[in-house]
Order: sequence, then structure tokens, then C-alpha cells
Amino acid sequence: MFDRLKPMTVGQERAVNVLRDPENELVGLFGPTGTGKSLLSIAYGIWAVESGRARRFIIARPIVDVATGEVLTPERLGEMYYKIASTYLEDILGPYADRAYVEKLLREEKVIVTDVSYLRGRTFDESVIFLDDAQNVRPESAAEMLIRLGRGSRLMVAGDPIFQRPADAEKDGATLLREALLGEEKAEVVDLGVKDIVRPGARRGIKLALELRMRKRQLSETERYIYETARIFAPDADIITAVEFRADKDSLGIRGENVPDALLVVKEGQLGRVVGRGGERIKTIENEVGARLRLLEMTLDFKQWIRAVHPVGWISKHIADADFAGPELLVQVKRSEFGAFIGHKGAYVRLIDRVVRRLLGIGVRAVEAEE
Repeated sequence: MFDRLKPMTVGQERAVNVLRDPENELVGLFGPTGTGKSLLSIAYGIWAVESGRARRFIIARPIVDVATGEVLTPERLGEMYYKIASTYLEDILGPYADRAYVEKLLREEKVIVTDVSYLRGRTFDESVIFLDDAQNVRPESAAEMLIRLGRGSRLMVAGDPIFQRPADAEKDGATLLREALLGEEKAEVVDLGVKDIVRPGARRGIKLALELRMRKRQLSETERYIYETARIFAPDADIITAVEFRADKDSLGIRGENVPDALLVVKEGQLGRVVGRGGERIKTIENEVGARLRLLEMTLDFKQWIRAVHPVGWISKHIADADFAGPELLVQVKRSEFGAFIGHKGAYVRLIDRVVRRLLGIGVRAVEAEE
């Protein structure tokens, strides 16, 4: 089964190569839903068992009530827990394995699906252990899984530290495990981003999730005034939110006529409705609110997000990539222009980080990219 899977993105290809390498005893796959984290991990685990490379494939996965966020245990659900687990396997394997094959693997206990809390006190030799949905697992429970690893065993971890993390968690299980694995010997972490989404509908769903985050955010008095003024003078435009950052500019020492004071985020395809013919609408809004504004269309092209906030207009030409990496938005900038991107004492990237955090609750990090 694992051999039949063909990577569809660069990130997936790297994930497959990391899983194939027996030197990697600990493997972490982190990224948004729809990037193939669970499919690749489960396909590898079944392949390892069927080819004799492991005796058992153990899947530890929390089952969470979407409405309440409560983690449901086998004691609570009884046999229903294992039915849900079986359906989970069938859904993920889809066209690669039929129901009878999945049931056979479970019946013969070649594949075991269990709750994370049921691993305590056990040792797993010659096994592949897969922790899925790590964002919903307490870090202590995840550490327990490492303790349970025996001779000739391997641990895989998958999680989404951005879109599916618990709302009240400062650092979820996926984020903490990713940080821990980055420094471990014989461990590899693969970060998958929006560009790696292959599941139909996932990209649209993620875009909608980001839009809802912005629509739900609490606006300051100034932001509310900018937002309502824009709606008055551009009544046919779908304006998602407004974010104002004059105080941040001042505290960071950022000056210049081309530096905006606030950002208006609009639905994709509706930029012209806010600008108006000849720019008369946006000029009127700016005069009314007494602020320099920039517009951003709601898109998953994060280069456009950076361009909208960054004080240097031409810098977007030197951004090699901007996508999620773990719990952050990672911006890769050509080495020759890295200094111009981050600004004096990192002021520019600090400003972008503050604005994106207010809009999405996601931090921004910049690194140098090859020319």
C-alpha cells in the first residue's frame, strides 16, 4: 500500500522519504488538514507490518467531541469507541483498502487502535506507534508514548498546530511535540503547508476558517470606526475586518509616507468595490478616518498578506515562499534582501508579526532562502 502512494507535492515527497529511512526512529508530520499526514503514516504502518518490518502497528488517537472539545474515552463510549476507530481507518484509506481488509487487520491485531491513556505500563517492541491528532493530546501523554517505545520500534506523530488546536491552549500537544522532536537524535520533522493540501474541499475549508477567525475578532474603537466607514462608502463590498497599527509603528520607530496605518481585509474579488473608479472610494474613506489604508483580499497566497503590511513596497519580489511551518507563518526571503525585509533591529518583521497575530492568532517568522 505504501509503495502505491504517489506524493503529489514537494512536502509529501519529503514525508515519504523520511518515513522510508530506517534511521529516523522518531518522525513528526505537522500541517493543515488535507495534506496527507494520516494517510501517509497509516499506509507506512500497515506496510511495515505486512512486510515483516514490525509485529504490530498501534494507532493512538484521541476522539474529540467537536461541539464541546471534550476528549471521549473507551470507558465513556464502550464498543462505539472501536467502531469509530474502525470507521476512521476506512475513511482515511479510502480507495487503497476495502472494509474487509481493514477489519481483517484489526481482527488479527496486526493493527491496534487505542486511546493514548491506555498505553501506560506497557512496552512495545518491534512495533510502529502512530500518534494522530496530537494537538488534542496532553504533552504528558505524548511523552508517555516515548517511554513505551521498546527495541526495534518507531514512533510517528501527526498534528495540526494551527487550525485544529484547542482554542484555549497557549501551546497545544502538536506544537510542543514538534519543538521536542526538532532537537531529538534520530528524529525528523516535516512541516506541511497550504501548498501541500491535496484533499478536495480542504483548501476552501481552511480559507473559510481563517475568514471566520477575522470576522469573530474584537475590534478596537478605532478599528470599528474604520470598518463602519468603509461599509458606508463601499456598501456593495464584503468587508471582513479592519486592523489598525499606528501605535505599533510608533513603538517600533517605523516612519514613511508609504507605511499604512491600518489594513482593510475584503472578500476575494471585491477589492475594486472598495477602491472605486479612479480610487475615489478609498480616498474618501482615508480622508474620513484620517488614516493611510491598505487593502488585502482574503486569499491563501500569504505573500500578498506580507506585501500589504510591509513598509517596503518592492520587497514582495524577493519573497521566495510564505506558508505555514508548525504553529507559525514562515516567510522565506532571498538572502540578498533579508536585511531589507526584517528592517532595522527587526522592526518590519515585528510589525508584520503583530498584525498577523491580531488577524489570525498566528505568529510570523522570517528566514533566509537560497538565491
